Amino acid sequence: MFKFVHCADLHLDSPLRGLSAKADAPADVIRSATRRALQNLIDLAISEKVRFVIIAGDLFDGDWPDYSTGLFFNGLMGRLQDEAIDVYVLRGNHDAASNITRHLVWPPNVHEFAITHPQTFVIEDLAVALHGQGFARREIVENLALGYPDAYAGYINIGVLHTSLEGHEGHESYAPCKVTDLIQKHYDYWALGHVHKRQVVQESDPCIVYPGNLQGRHIREIGEKGCTLVTVENGRFSLEHRSLDVLRWYLAEVDLTGVNSQESFVERMVRTFQTYLDDNPGSPLALRLHFLGDTSLHGRLLADPEYFYQEIENAVAMTAPEQIWIEKIKFLTSPPSEPGPWAQRADAMAQLTDYMKEVREDEEFLEEFLHHIERIQARLKSYVNSPQATVVHSLDEVRGLIDEAQDLLLTKMLQGGSGG
Repeated sequence: MFKFVHCADLHLDSPLRGLSAKADAPADVIRSATRRALQNLIDLAISEKVRFVIIAGDLFDGDWPDYSTGLFFNGLMGRLQDEAIDVYVLRGNHDAASNITRHLVWPPNVHEFAITHPQTFVIEDLAVALHGQGFARREIVENLALGYPDAYAGYINIGVLHTSLEGHEGHESYAPCKVTDLIQKHYDYWALGHVHKRQVVQESDPCIVYPGNLQGRHIREIGEKGCTLVTVENGRFSLEHRSLDVLRWYLAEVDLTGVNSQESFVERMVRTFQTYLDDNPGSPLALRLHFLGDTSLHGRLLADPEYFYQEIENAVAMTAPEQIWIEKIKFLTSPPSEPGPWAQRADAMAQLTDYMKEVREDEEFLEEFLHHIERIQARLKSYVNSPQATVVHSLDEVRGLIDEAQDLLLTKMLQGGSGG
């Protein structure tokens, strides 16, 4: 019997996004979250007396700003070396060879898979063979799994692969492959990376596992995060998720149906916060709040959002002021009775203006939008070079497009009401 840890997508020193602008945000947690999650991983590996650790891609988050990132990682690997624990590292799209210009020599217990061809590491006393190939460049679109060797006879075979598999929404299609491609290699376990949500694709024959990332970094990476602790006994694999994160993100939908006073609003908030505290004992929480339902408070929520922002902070103070932080708030409620057409239009215009304001201030959304529009522009060279082309190269230009869209939509909404 032996144990190993399978983790992926550490994105070491990647900042948490969405809280840094908050005056009361936990600055130390934001700055050091990925490092502390990695320290938790090392503590787990030592306490569970694992034989080895697999890091299935995206150990880093692109080029290091300085050498402190590499020095920190190597220092923790030294702790594992003292315990005779080996580490097998595979490069993913974020830490591809083309992305990392700085490099430090690994400690002797850290073994990195080749990036030009599949490589196998054998642990003879365990009769384990680990097969893997890292990314030489960020965008790998070919099926790397097809080139992996067939299973070694008489060994427990583990494939390590950074892949989108058959496609996962929200993740670039890197090193895509099919489950059948993995099965046909006749391995016992596939240690996957790239998808940040934990997923056991297949429980046996072979086990195919995404452990998720160690630490959620923004609101799209919700819930508890960590690694998979694997116990191998008599050729059978037992999988156990272990939480390692130091702050968790959640989208909390708050139903205000029947809430008709400020007092009941605060009571509903306190009850909501307490539910999340009970489900995540001791863990700091970053919450995005979406308010839903039919309520007589609807008009005031839109007219005086600042008052309700303060009441939400008041509810936080009543429950766990050092454990809960509000990342963003959206009021998506409706009035309790059906309003007339002009009231509906005015309400829709107010919500549109509020939504557009949030979009203009959402740096994460703007950067992602700019990234995608630049990729589209690169494919439309004839249009981009034409005199009538609208070309976007900066966040300010993206904001300008949003302003133009808002003006156009508001004009159309007003024109829609002019006919009576």
